[in-house]
Amino acid sequence: MKIFLSFFQSKTQHPIPAYGFWEYYIKNGITEAGCQYIECSDVDWAQGLVQQSDQEFQDWKSFTWSRVLKQVKEQGADLFLSYLYPQQIDESSIRELKKMGVFCVNFFCDHVRLYRSVPKAFHVFNLNWVPEYKAIKFYQKARLNYLNLPMPMWVEPKYRSFNKTENNQISFIGSKDIQRHLLFDSLIKHNPERIINIYGSDWLNKDRLSSIPASSARQKILNQLDFIRQNGFYAYTNKIRSRSYKAPSTSALDRLFKGKPDFENYIKITKESNIIIGVNRYPSFNYPPQKPNTYSRLRDIEAPMLGACYLTEWTEGIDELYETGKEIVTYTSAQELDEQCSRLLADKKMRMQLREAGQKRALSDHSISASIQKIIEHLT
Repeated sequence: MKIFLSFFQSKTQHPIPAYGFWEYYIKNGITEAGCQYIECSDVDWAQGLVQQSDQEFQDWKSFTWSRVLKQVKEQGADLFLSYLYPQQIDESSIRELKKMGVFCVNFFCDHVRLYRSVPKAFHVFNLNWVPEYKAIKFYQKARLNYLNLPMPMWVEPKYRSFNKTENNQISFIGSKDIQRHLLFDSLIKHNPERIINIYGSDWLNKDRLSSIPASSARQKILNQLDFIRQNGFYAYTNKIRSRSYKAPSTSALDRLFKGKPDFENYIKITKESNIIIGVNRYPSFNYPPQKPNTYSRLRDIEAPMLGACYLTEWTEGIDELYETGKEIVTYTSAQELDEQCSRLLADKKMRMQLREAGQKRALSDHSISASIQKIIEHLT
């Protein structure tokens, strides 16, 4: 199986949210699946999400897709596997690939965060790789072919060993956002004695959670109209209300904040913490701050793969990934999070059983190899 790969490969560090890990995961996963990947070495796929002029973007798009078609014509491919946002997609090129006999599949993991239906550009693919359980209804309504498969996660074999070492810590690793901040603030208010080590980007930064650059009055109006067009008046109302909201800041919570760990410490913390916490809520103007939406995140695959005793926020579809209570444990509120922490800390046998069973399930059923095999079954 020869796979042409478009998964954010880039030799440049662009000013956009982290993306480099996707290339690392998917390439190693494809190789482990016994497949071959090819790519355009001179194409910067991440550049398609960089803020640039219309002409610069069109130049990027024209160059990129002409190179894709040229290489596939010269080298051939069985499968085109991509992680593309709608604006990056050239539908005519995808149709051309399909005429060549190439099966085209797009992975996308931000449906519920960004959209209310399937973007039109996604309709052109033979198959859509959909990791969010809540996004399934989008594809069913649109009558499109899809597979609800886990987030593509790969860990090195040397990190797959079952580890009984524990460091007597409860840990969370992830960048700061308002919903995570609110959850941990509620937890500490419920139980001031609860100690959780919170690692990740910006937790030690006491500035605002987000900053919006100043713009002219005309540009502000245009931005507001564009926001309403994309998200609706309900989201716009929530956005206006959020301006008066102040992020929680208590010394009891601040003392739990740690810096961002390097890669080796990231692995060590995940494997050795008595409990690793997952948070599946996310910031969105489509939902009030106190009633956030949730969906299963990449950490729901990664932490169990590394052998963590994993306690994650319940969301629709998590019961399809794991047998809760035996492979992972879930919570639905700050109070339940605290209760589950107490229960797990008091029961080492349960923690070890969760570690072993969760790791076995994740590595066997939720690997990239398993997902690619299911995609291949659609080719025949």
